[in-house]
Amino acid sequence: MRSWIRLEWLMVIAAAIVLLQLLFLSPIGVANNGDFYRMMLAGGIDFADPGESYRDKFFGYFHSVYHYGPFSIGSYVSSQIIPVFIAGMVGRLVDPQQFDIRILSLLYTILYIAALYVIVKYNKQRSIAFNTVLMACLLLVFLDIGYAAYFNSFFGEAVTLIFMLLTFGLALAVIRSDKPSIWLLTTFFLSAVCLIGTKLQNAPIGLLLLLLGLRFWKLRTDRPWRRTVGAWSAVVLLATVTMYTAAPNELKHINLYQTVFFGVLKNSPEPAADLRELGLPEAFKVNAGTNFFQADSVIRQDDPRILEALKGISHKDVLLYYVKHPGRFKQKLERAAENGMSIRPLYLGSYEKEAGKPYGAVSYTYSAWSTFKLKHMPNNLGFVAAFAAVYLIILGVEYVRRGSVRQRLYLEALLVLALAGIFGFAVPLVGDGEADLGKHLFLFNVCFDMMMVVSVLYVVHRIARLISAKN
Repeated sequence: MRSWIRLEWLMVIAAAIVLLQLLFLSPIGVANNGDFYRMMLAGGIDFADPGESYRDKFFGYFHSVYHYGPFSIGSYVSSQIIPVFIAGMVGRLVDPQQFDIRILSLLYTILYIAALYVIVKYNKQRSIAFNTVLMACLLLVFLDIGYAAYFNSFFGEAVTLIFMLLTFGLALAVIRSDKPSIWLLTTFFLSAVCLIGTKLQNAPIGLLLLLLGLRFWKLRTDRPWRRTVGAWSAVVLLATVTMYTAAPNELKHINLYQTVFFGVLKNSPEPAADLRELGLPEAFKVNAGTNFFQADSVIRQDDPRILEALKGISHKDVLLYYVKHPGRFKQKLERAAENGMSIRPLYLGSYEKEAGKPYGAVSYTYSAWSTFKLKHMPNNLGFVAAFAAVYLIILGVEYVRRGSVRQRLYLEALLVLALAGIFGFAVPLVGDGEADLGKHLFLFNVCFDMMMVVSVLYVVHRIARLISAKN
């Protein structure tokens, strides 16, 4: 019996209902930790109340209403600038006096639902059990308030989430189409560029997506297809390099300070020796364990001596240090694992002040997955490593068993997902130390959850095939 509605459209309706309630009718968001302003400027958006106290403006309350201000992109490079700019322009048409952040949230919602649509359309099967689990997993995991709340904020995590799902959804769509169109291929590459360009932390996965995109060369033999693959691969490479080279010097200094003093030197048994190995003065050991933003460091973080010394090293030196000291890096990975099961920073409030909730109160509406993950999943390196190992072993076994190009490409896309998760787990430690790990592990969380959904669906698929074989 044919269904009265296609599964992908059922996904669209269900997602729209959930997000409508969470983000628009009784809006939940994420409070500003001080990072909003540089992105607000891209949309010509400013704070609604210039006289608002520091306590009310930051950390404790989510704000839905803003005023307009001058447009300024500045030196910060991010693909997030595009939706924020569009939202700022649309906001001026809707209400010239004040900007409602739900306009930005609506843009995010449309893109996100499109990503879910693509995932369901190109991954559904004939099995009712498989399709039911697919829908349930997407609704449970990726509509969780831990993810959705970012849409009502100026954090880049919303863009990372959207384009992570959209990029891999489109990759699988290209692979599973009998004759993929150049338009579909182009949207994959465009989505990949947006994902890479969201923030510097995402840049390393550009190389993974470049390799995956080049593998699409084999899907068609005609010249227009292969020219498109080649041209867009060059764009992906350029975007990856640009994210590294265009980062503002101030941001580079902050990240390097965090990497050294709040990373390598944090809990170090021999900070003086570590500084010597990195080529930095031993006198800086008094700042070991401090982050860039704390006020009680012995030497100011922007002291000319520190500024000049850090110019002489790079993140490559830190990476080399960890290669030489794997035990120290393992300690950092363990620290990351301790923070790796939290999708959102719980020190940032979810409610507007007018809601009457306590300062910093966090919403747990539609949070079954994020709550389960935080409270019941093992937050240790052994669990993360074991899960990744089992996932990769099964991929390897299936890859050997599969003979067709498309089947192997499908598995290669899932391999890229795993490698992106590994990068998302390790890169923050080398790039920003232990600073705000719960937030900086967001890419890892998205990849981990995608891998978890893939794993559940694989088990359901295998069980369904066993039952079918017996019948």
